[in-house]
Amino acid sequence: MASSSSLSFYPNISLPRKTLFSETARRCVVVSLPLSVKSRWLLQNRCSGIRVPRSAATEVVHGIVEELGEKEEGEKEKERVLRVGVICGGPSAERGISLNSARSVIDHIQGDDLHVSCYYIDANLNAYAISTAQVYSNTPADFDFKLESLAQGFQSLSDFAEHLATAVDIVFPVIHGRFGEDGGIQELLEKSNIPFVGTRSNECRTAFDKYDASLELSKEGFITVPSFPLQGSELDESGLSKWFARNQLDPNSGKVVVKPTRAGSSIGVTVAYGVTDSLSKANGIISEGIDDKVIVEIFLEGGSEFTAIILDVGSGFDSEPVVLLPTEVELQSHGNIDLSEKDAIFNYRRKYLPTQQVAYHTPPRFPLDVIKSIREGASLLFKRLGLQDFARIDGWFLPSSGSVSSSVGNNYGRTESGTVIFTDINLISGMEQTSFLFQQASKVGFSHSNILRTIIQRACLRFPSLSSYSGVSSASNRRSKSSQHTEAFPKQKVFVIFGGDTSERQVSLMSGTNVWLNLQAFDDLEVIPCLLAPANEYLSAQSSDTKEMDIGSRMVWSLPYSLVLRHTTEEVLAACREAIEPAQAALTSQLRKQVVGDLIEGLKKHSWFKGFDISDEPPMRFSLDQWIKLAKEVQATVFIAVHGGIGEDGTLQSLLEAEGIPYTGPGLMASRTCMDKLATSLALEHLANFGVFTICKDVRTKVDLLNMPILDIWNEVTSKLHCETLCVKPARDGCSTGVARLCCAGDLAVYTKALDDVLPRIPSNSLSKPHGVIEMPNPPPELLIFEPFIETDEIIISSKSTNENAHRLLWEGHSRWVEITVGVIGNCGSMRSLTPSVTVKETGDILSLEEKFQGGTGINLTPPPLSIISNEALVKCKQHIELIANTLQLEGFSRIDAFVNADSGEVQIIEVNTVPGMTPSTVLIHQALEEQPPMYPHQFFRTLLDLASERSVM
Repeated sequence: MASSSSLSFYPNISLPRKTLFSETARRCVVVSLPLSVKSRWLLQNRCSGIRVPRSAATEVVHGIVEELGEKEEGEKEKERVLRVGVICGGPSAERGISLNSARSVIDHIQGDDLHVSCYYIDANLNAYAISTAQVYSNTPADFDFKLESLAQGFQSLSDFAEHLATAVDIVFPVIHGRFGEDGGIQELLEKSNIPFVGTRSNECRTAFDKYDASLELSKEGFITVPSFPLQGSELDESGLSKWFARNQLDPNSGKVVVKPTRAGSSIGVTVAYGVTDSLSKANGIISEGIDDKVIVEIFLEGGSEFTAIILDVGSGFDSEPVVLLPTEVELQSHGNIDLSEKDAIFNYRRKYLPTQQVAYHTPPRFPLDVIKSIREGASLLFKRLGLQDFARIDGWFLPSSGSVSSSVGNNYGRTESGTVIFTDINLISGMEQTSFLFQQASKVGFSHSNILRTIIQRACLRFPSLSSYSGVSSASNRRSKSSQHTEAFPKQKVFVIFGGDTSERQVSLMSGTNVWLNLQAFDDLEVIPCLLAPANEYLSAQSSDTKEMDIGSRMVWSLPYSLVLRHTTEEVLAACREAIEPAQAALTSQLRKQVVGDLIEGLKKHSWFKGFDISDEPPMRFSLDQWIKLAKEVQATVFIAVHGGIGEDGTLQSLLEAEGIPYTGPGLMASRTCMDKLATSLALEHLANFGVFTICKDVRTKVDLLNMPILDIWNEVTSKLHCETLCVKPARDGCSTGVARLCCAGDLAVYTKALDDVLPRIPSNSLSKPHGVIEMPNPPPELLIFEPFIETDEIIISSKSTNENAHRLLWEGHSRWVEITVGVIGNCGSMRSLTPSVTVKETGDILSLEEKFQGGTGINLTPPPLSIISNEALVKCKQHIELIANTLQLEGFSRIDAFVNADSGEVQIIEVNTVPGMTPSTVLIHQALEEQPPMYPHQFFRTLLDLASERSVM
């Protein structure tokens, strides 16, 4: 094993009650018109299937009822609180994803019986104790430069370990890639005798290195993909050429996959053709500092990728791994795609960003013998490699027509239907809200909290010192006491609606999922997630002569827990259809029953496991009119998380107001005004004397852009707006979709052609000035707005150790204007500004959808650093923002994007978002955490809900 995988590689280390639902308890239900009483009852009581009251003391296991005795309250009070240290960050390129995982873990394990402390390892392996508030930053760069002033730093990793030994009972590492999965953090903890979740250091080192793991798998009799390692500055071209020949690959065009051996499962993975291209791609990985060791593998043509979560339900050091329902990863292409996508692989972007380029199927659409082979093989692999607690193993299924060479005697993975090959072992699987861990766990009855606490409890069993913590329940104990709810009072029903058919529908899914999960923290609420299906879902069911859009006839799906945890709305919709298809539902039930049986066999031995807390429920489909009538009938409050379209233009607000149903966010008229960027400017143009300015605009129709000479349009617009560079955006769409900087007539031609060709996105760097991917609205907008592009001064976050300005914020401040985004909250007429965030663009001049809403991307500085905006200017800025909000008659909450003058606090309004992004990393969360006292996500969303419940519906 290479020494770089051992601890010596790191120079800083120097050490001397609930219900178990039967698989047949419920079956698929499709709500037909009219809505039946039974269906109403099912929906009204759905949440009881998600969160079973704590008083429940009955297990139902395949029809067998067993009584579960509960401990006396006095005995519970005597139990000690388990102190868990969550460590995130690390030196790999996946440290942003690590933040997302840490955030999710903290959200779902914190409770009366379990206390969480947070720690962060930076890119240079410096350790810090951080507040939980800092975990909600978008990226490490959001706070790296503030660490020395805001966090408790440790002189060395040995000092850090010494602190952990007294401050926590057990460590939960959520560092992905180097130092987290290669044995580094594990060896540090082992040498200080600190209990931790997960696999031991030696086993980590073997499993993490893809080449070493492949050798180990082959030794154990598993079929493996032929591979060749490349390492160091002088790559072995001769050896690689011989390997190509041995595997009957053309040396000039043979298709292979090139990837780092020690950089997680996604970073740096690429396709190459022939020896020369393979060496070039390998050199690129090494020169970028991703890894100094690269592996070249045969490209598995015609195969299907899968991933499987393994949960150890054994005791002590006796491993009893159970493989959950695997997930099939299907790569897709929609419409016009970039030529670079022709060799699509499951890379970092596709894994962690919402995109229609990937679809997931749980369980996989494989023959039953293949699914059985995956589950048996992954379980065996878990034991043979000495893994612990949990892991994720990826691989490929090659149908019988496919072939792959293997060593003599290596037969594990061969089935009648094809071959199963395991390729990647993930020792600390991603734990974002919709990650594979939670997708697969929810399919067999685990909530987020339950699966995470089960993993922690399993780890505690290996350490005698933690035996006194057996009272920590696997079921959630994190509910908020603020509600003071008792069973004597009915729970308030909340319908969280998300989805739609705008280009922001995937962000809407992320927002709705986040709101739904956070509001479940309150005992007095029953929160039901609901998907607004795209308009074509209704139209496709109509005959050709009646296909006229009727808003009230659009479909809304009420979703069970497991169907929400998807990456795209299309995937949720497909899962709903599968769930109500009898044959597929029966197959899923059969497979689920097998997994649940395996889990119960192990978990029934542990007194701390109180049962599964998610029932097997079907989705239910309503028309929008029916759904609204039901909301009125059960006195629900609607939490709107539909971005753009009918969720933000006043349509949904109008329908709810007509029935007297309270809802979140601004009312009908304010929503209509703010959705139209031109109308917003006109409503605010009289505020110039008060320090609020609007940006001059020129409105053009799509028809004009497509039919007039491009150069004529360019000259007319730049002349009218007195500028040389333009910003173009849809007149009535979301805040980032279709927004681009145009520097010349050629840029306008590219943009116009994208409209004409109905492109889903404009590839990065297609315009004259470098930029990221520009997501385009679909269908293309009929009206577009042109504005002068406002030049702001570049803000640089420097955090590289080779830079003398390490961990510093650099801003020259020539123009004195910076871009901000700020939330406003309150009642109509008395809206209050939260602390603004300065937005920093990582690629190009326009913030992308990813930078705004996806954790691990984008940088937001909250509060604005004093080196950029003084306290005096910040106070004036907030006053101007409140003036804007109250002039527009906003209520509940909204987000305002603007440019602010760093000296005067004057603002130039960009746009107002009445249904802003509510994803786990949204700046609204950063800003709420700046309040005194800080408002954590569940408290923030509860505040927004309470504001909605208080509104007077006219």
